[in-house]
Amino acid sequence: MEKSNNVTEFILLGLSQNKKVQILCFLFFLLCYLTIWLGNLIIMISITWSQLISQPMYFFLSYLAVSDLFYTSTVTPKLMTDLITDRKVISYNNCMTQLFITHFFGGVEVFILTGMAYDRYVAICKPLHYAIIMNRQRCNSILMASCAGGFLHSLGLFLLTIFLPFCGPNEIDHFFCDVYPLLKLACTDTHKIGFLVIANSGLMGLVIFLVLMTSYFMILYHVRAYSVESRHKALSTCSSHITVVVLFFAPVIFIYIRPATTLPEDKVFTLFYTVIVPMLNPLIYTLRNKEMKNAIKKVWSKIFLKNKRSER
Repeated sequence: MEKSNNVTEFILLGLSQNKKVQILCFLFFLLCYLTIWLGNLIIMISITWSQLISQPMYFFLSYLAVSDLFYTSTVTPKLMTDLITDRKVISYNNCMTQLFITHFFGGVEVFILTGMAYDRYVAICKPLHYAIIMNRQRCNSILMASCAGGFLHSLGLFLLTIFLPFCGPNEIDHFFCDVYPLLKLACTDTHKIGFLVIANSGLMGLVIFLVLMTSYFMILYHVRAYSVESRHKALSTCSSHITVVVLFFAPVIFIYIRPATTLPEDKVFTLFYTVIVPMLNPLIYTLRNKEMKNAIKKVWSKIFLKNKRSER
């Protein structure tokens, strides 16, 4: 297939054409973006500057926060800019770059969540061997595997898209460059490519989600013999992770498990895992976690005390 590209830029139709709605959306996403940065930075600093960094669960959580920041930053600033400007365009090269980076950090997040589920499984089902199995070398290996998995996932989608010919029109009915809206604009048959996208994103997301849910069913089965107090403590460490997994994977599976079509609801579901979930993650992981709360209090009280002393 010979590539013929007459398109040098794309027009992003965004969320709404109504000016008042656009201003309200801008204010809402500005608040979300500031909350995302504040919440995830607090988690990263609190874990890194405390003893929690030596625990695998918090080691992964700190990198999940990093991934969240990069992931949402590939989409949200451009979304906000387009809400307050008349010319909502993105160059072809920037569009392909945004596609690659978004799916790279999205893939990294998926695999880090998988590593966190494995950590919880080992901690609860094999507590006597936990320190041996989840040593720092194993944690680093899981982190590297997450980056490699995210790269391969993103590279696959990038290669499927970069060679598509675009002859016009160039209006993307979305607020960022994603695979399905781009396939819709390609001036060639994308039926087979659509199935490859399903295999890369939809099936991968579904399989990983089922694996994660299976691991938690095994944990539930294992803790049935625990005392009520021990069972509550074991399940409380998993409840936050299960909440994040469901909130992240449900919209992803909805969008990518079906054939290459776009629906009006896609924008709302995409907003959920690109903006809302990264904003909720810090709250979910801290509100019911005493260790995280104590670490935040200790670290930030030290920081404020140092600032006060330096001001004197």
